[in-house]
Amino acid sequence: MQSNLLINIGDMFVNLWEASGLANGDWQNYVMILVSFILMYLAIVRKFEPLLLLPIAFGMFLINIPGAQEVLWIKNEGAEDEQWGLLRYLYIGVDKVIYPPLIFMGIGAMTDFGPLIANPKSMLIGAAAQLGVFLTFIGAILLGFDAAAAASIGIIGGADGPTAIYLTQALSRFTNEDLLSTIAIAAYSYMALIPIIQKPFMRLLTTKKERAIKMKQLREVTKIEKILFPLLVTLVVGLLLPDAIPLLGMLMLGNLMKESGVVGRLSSQAQNGLMNTITIFLGISVGCKAIGTTFLQVQTLFIIALGLFAFIGGTCGGLLMAKLMNKLSGGKINPLIGSAGVSAVPMAARISEDVGRETDPSNHLLMHAMGPNVAGVIGSAVAAGFLLACFGG
Repeated sequence: MQSNLLINIGDMFVNLWEASGLANGDWQNYVMILVSFILMYLAIVRKFEPLLLLPIAFGMFLINIPGAQEVLWIKNEGAEDEQWGLLRYLYIGVDKVIYPPLIFMGIGAMTDFGPLIANPKSMLIGAAAQLGVFLTFIGAILLGFDAAAAASIGIIGGADGPTAIYLTQALSRFTNEDLLSTIAIAAYSYMALIPIIQKPFMRLLTTKKERAIKMKQLREVTKIEKILFPLLVTLVVGLLLPDAIPLLGMLMLGNLMKESGVVGRLSSQAQNGLMNTITIFLGISVGCKAIGTTFLQVQTLFIIALGLFAFIGGTCGGLLMAKLMNKLSGGKINPLIGSAGVSAVPMAARISEDVGRETDPSNHLLMHAMGPNVAGVIGSAVAAGFLLACFGG
């Protein structure tokens, strides 16, 4: 009797050990946990895109704790008694590409398209800033990535995290690569590093005389213009490129709620409570896909390098278009606003202001840079729709 009891207790401890993470972990788990700590440091201490980088890092931390994957993701995957964990349910919003459009609705509710409406030529800069997307797409193809993967990597150049996540997940069924976590982390990391990445190229591609150009104050935009703008943009882009509608349509819905002035509660909810909730769900869902076996590969380094090239290409494309517009206008446009053509709102516009004031402290470019900046949001959504239409089956 006593011996049977001792055997049962022994079996219990053996089963407990075999079920523990200590018995099931490998070096990849611990490397990814270390990577998650680095990302948490960047988010908490360095304040690099903390609103999304922190949830991503914590999702990565959770899923890589040895033994946690079955509890948080899927237990007995493929079997009749398959059980989904918490993170697998939250991931449905990414899997069905629901979260990114909802975030775009919140962005729309916070965005003032007035500077773009006052200076429609800014749209050319936002379009030119997508140069990095398509150059990187070609580069990824040359490096051996398939078309869907190359498109997902290229969209990093749009400097828009939700757009990158949206396109990557929408194209995931057309590629054998699991790129979501790598592309999301690269996109948000480069957005956080905008001041470090952009400023050298802004100085390189512009002269001191160009950086000192003062631009005329923008005209005042009427309320009716602000109400009609989201409707017209959605209609025109929707007719030409329906695949861009999920992102662009939600962006313009949020903006229409803001500018109409009649649904303040909805606008406030879209840009505060709803957006904050979706940001948490999106971040932790993306982070939980960063598993060591898929993340710790040579291709991850290629993707990070290509993402940097895409971001630089987008910055340079916007700057070169602004320089051309400056020449054609007889020196009335400061080329520095071209770097704001990427979609990182409003950080990229602030960098244009900062570099301009380095040359002349009395020069204020922020509102002029906001036009290309919000044009970049539209441009990245259109670029994603174009790539999805071409390679999304």
